[in-house]
Amino acid sequence: MPYAINEPTTAIAKQDRCADLSHRPRVLLGKMGLDGHDRGVKLIARVLRDSGVHVIYSGLWQTPRSLAISARDEDVDMIAASMMSNSHLVLVPRLLEECAKVGRKDMTVNVGGIIPQEDVPVLIEAGVHRVFHTGTGMEEIVESAREATRPYAPLESPSDTARLARRISFAHAGQTPKDAPRRRPKQVIGITGSPGAGKSTLVAAMASESVRRGKRIAVVAFDPMSPITGGALLGDRLRVDFNAVDEGIFYRSLAIVGEDYRTLPDIIELIGGAGYDTLIIETVGAGQNDVAIRSFVDRTAVVVVPGMGDAVQMDKAGILEIADVFVVNKADHAGEAKLVRELLDIASGRKIFETIATQGKGVVELLDGLLG
Repeated sequence: MPYAINEPTTAIAKQDRCADLSHRPRVLLGKMGLDGHDRGVKLIARVLRDSGVHVIYSGLWQTPRSLAISARDEDVDMIAASMMSNSHLVLVPRLLEECAKVGRKDMTVNVGGIIPQEDVPVLIEAGVHRVFHTGTGMEEIVESAREATRPYAPLESPSDTARLARRISFAHAGQTPKDAPRRRPKQVIGITGSPGAGKSTLVAAMASESVRRGKRIAVVAFDPMSPITGGALLGDRLRVDFNAVDEGIFYRSLAIVGEDYRTLPDIIELIGGAGYDTLIIETVGAGQNDVAIRSFVDRTAVVVVPGMGDAVQMDKAGILEIADVFVVNKADHAGEAKLVRELLDIASGRKIFETIATQGKGVVELLDGLLG
C-alpha cells in the first residue's frame, strides 16, 4: 500500500464530521525546526475546525520538547507535525522520545510535509502513525483525527501533569474524576475583555514573568466553540514561548459555547489539587453582558484598549462593572490618555494598569497588583 497521496489539496464543505465520536478530537498542530511558513498548516487548522475538531495551534519554531509538553498538557488525541525543512529524520524521532520523557509515549503522532518516499518507512519504524505528503486530500486528514480519537480512560503515566491533563479532559466532558486530589488554588484570577484587546499576549507575559520569579502557575484559556459544527480553533497558547518556559507553566486550552462555565469549578479544584497555588483563567472574548466569570474567580481584570468607545458607552457596559482592576493594554496606541481619563470617571477607586503586552511593559506592576 503506497504512503503517498497525490490528489490536490482542496477545502471541503463546512459540516460536523465528529458528532458520533466519544468526544471532540483534540489535535495539536505544530511546526518544528526553522521552517517559517505557516500558510498550509493554517489551512489545515481551518478545515479541521470546520469539521468539528478542536484544533490547538502551537505556532512556528517549535522544538520536539515544546511540542511534546504542549501535547501532554492539552491531552490531545493526535500530534500533527508539519515538516518542511528537511530535518524530519532528526526532529521527528526526537519528538517521539520527548513524548515518552514527559509521560505520554502512547501519543499518536502524524507527520506531513515534503518528505521523500524512501524516508517514510524509517519514520513509521520509529513510531510515527501516518505520514502525509503535500497534496493529501482534506477528507483524509479529517479521517486521521477521527481515527486517533478514543473514549477517555484513566491514564497510566508516570507524570503527575499528564494525569492532571486527563482528569481535566474528564471534567470538561462532564465526568467528574472521583479519585483526584482537590483543593482551590490560593489565587484564581480572571482575565476578560473584548476580542482583540490582547488578552492572550498579556496572559502569556504574566505567566512568563511568574516563571522568571520561580512561581508555579497554571493557565486555563477558553475559546469559542462553533454552535454549528462543534469545532474550535484554540490558538492562545502560541503566545507563550514554551521553548523558554519549558514546564514552568501548565497551560490548558478549552472550548465552550457562550459562557458555559459549568465544568470550571471541577477544573479549578483539580488544578489546585495538583499543587498549583496560582491559576489564571482567560475568558472567551467578551461583549458587554459577558460577566459570568466573576462567579468563579477571586479577582477579575478587565482588559480594554484605546478606541473601545467613549465614556457613555463604557459606563453602560456591564463587563466594566465586574472589574476589580482595569488593564489598558496597547498603551502605546493613540487615544490611551483619553481612555484612562474616561476610566477614572467610572473606576471608583479601582486600580488602572497600563501595559504594552507585546513588549512586556507594565506586566511586572500588573502581576504585583493582582498577585501581590
